[in-house]
Amino acid sequence: MSSRSYCCKRSSQICRPDYPAGSLFVVRLKSLLATGDEEAITTLLKNQVKHVDAIIELSNDDWMKEPTAPIPPQVLLGLWTLEYTQELTTPLCITSSRGYTECVRYLLHRRADPNAAPGGRSPLHEACSMGHEGCVQLLLEYGANPNRRSEDGLSPLHLCERSDSVRCAELLLQHGALVNQTTEVMQDTSLHIAARLGLLGHVDLYLRHGAISFINCKNLEGETPLIAACGGNGCDEDIRLQLCHLLLEKGADPEVQDQQDRRPLHHACRRAEHRLVEFLLAAGVDVNAADYNGGSPLSCVLQSAELYQEKRPYLTVCALLNHGARCVYPEAFGKVLRCCSELPDVIALLYNSYLSLQVYSKWKQDIPENVFQAHQSFYTTFFSLSGTVRSLQHLCRFTLRKHFNSQCCHLIPLLPVPTAIKDYLLLTTEQSVGLL
Repeated sequence: MSSRSYCCKRSSQICRPDYPAGSLFVVRLKSLLATGDEEAITTLLKNQVKHVDAIIELSNDDWMKEPTAPIPPQVLLGLWTLEYTQELTTPLCITSSRGYTECVRYLLHRRADPNAAPGGRSPLHEACSMGHEGCVQLLLEYGANPNRRSEDGLSPLHLCERSDSVRCAELLLQHGALVNQTTEVMQDTSLHIAARLGLLGHVDLYLRHGAISFINCKNLEGETPLIAACGGNGCDEDIRLQLCHLLLEKGADPEVQDQQDRRPLHHACRRAEHRLVEFLLAAGVDVNAADYNGGSPLSCVLQSAELYQEKRPYLTVCALLNHGARCVYPEAFGKVLRCCSELPDVIALLYNSYLSLQVYSKWKQDIPENVFQAHQSFYTTFFSLSGTVRSLQHLCRFTLRKHFNSQCCHLIPLLPVPTAIKDYLLLTTEQSVGLL
């Protein structure tokens, strides 16, 4: 069976499978599953199982049953549960998880129970999790419950987590699946899950089938689908940007906070996704909103900047400053060096956001020696600025930016001056981040 096979834990009651893990049938079945031989697996299930709902034990972790069995090292370390664990399944679960449509049809025609779930998940859960739309359609036509929860509290719709499972989700909704049903543990709706994984087609489908009324619904951690989209790891920035655009268009609130008081902007900044940050800023979000720990969006990007160097975090910092983000407190600039020592462009950009900044030699200790050597020219110049006066050109830039404040991004492009000067004022050119 696939890696999503079920585990049935029994501490006081043991399931008696029709085919135990050590039987010749199971040994043969596991061998065929490893090779993926659909025809041979189908033949085996058709010809050798006693009945279509037979319970098959694919593994048995009851190592305590055999006195001579070696004790797993995890037990000696106290990391192993002493519960008796079985991995149980049925022919219909196996074939549904593999997408063997014709065998599923055969089993259902022989009156296999589409809702049997000895291991915790039904055949419909299995088919949806692997994106097998043909099997999903058959199971639903034969009475599979589209809202049945698995042992871990998930509905089949919650398991449509692959980009190729959008048709499965559509079939579930057509057969009465509840689009706003939440998971038992995290209280995620299907919209949360799809947004977090970057499944644009799923999000659009759910919104058209009633999820729009729950578009600002929070899960157990206070996340809305928009927050999930901004903080998820399931897609690239282009998809995430399209997701957020769709959610905002349908009424998502970009200022809703999670349990840590973090807003979508905080999450986007933490991933240094500058186009998403610019999109949220254009929607009018508070560029200086503080989370539970007092962290601003600017501090979020600075703290994670070195983790996302390929995303050019300088661009995110620049976008925030051009929308009125408050500068880092001068006394805390040493912490910036600690977080962003490998990013001289970020340090120079922040340095240029002050009228003047006292540079302390003690900050050198916050920079790893290998990093200092890699950027020796920059840091030699930076620490030589202690006590120097900023150029008149910089002072004029600072004064103008202070006057425009949060409107820098809107007003500077309207000035009747050459493009090079506009770029300098907006801190968008290599020259503008020089240590002037």
